[in-house]
Amino acid sequence: MTFKVDFKVRDYECDLQGIVNNSVYFNYLEHARHEFLHANGVDFAQLTRDKINLVVMRSEMDYKQSLMPGDEFYVAVEPERISRLKFGFRQTVVRKHDEKVMLKALVIGTAVNELGRPFLPDQVDLLFKPE
Repeated sequence: MTFKVDFKVRDYECDLQGIVNNSVYFNYLEHARHEFLHANGVDFAQLTRDKINLVVMRSEMDYKQSLMPGDEFYVAVEPERISRLKFGFRQTVVRKHDEKVMLKALVIGTAVNELGRPFLPDQVDLLFKPE
């Protein structure tokens, strides 16, 4: 399943070169993951209150092209099972006017309980079951 979140580049997200600063892409990707979880009934804030923390273990990003001020784009999110305790999000940043891929990413995470031990609560585990 592919989930998409729409964005528009804001001027302050750009650096002196007039392109989106590389660190800003982390924010775009994180927001899209949180929206994906929310749309699938996972309340990130409630998990935290329940002493369950979803954590990023690894991020891989391949920058293809640069977004510029005013560009409209979307972030596609595809969940992927990595292992029994790890899940991944394959994410793609796509500029809308020409459907050009600007960035491809794989973000790998897990959940940890209040003792810091990895485990996946059922509501998260179900999102990453093979179809």
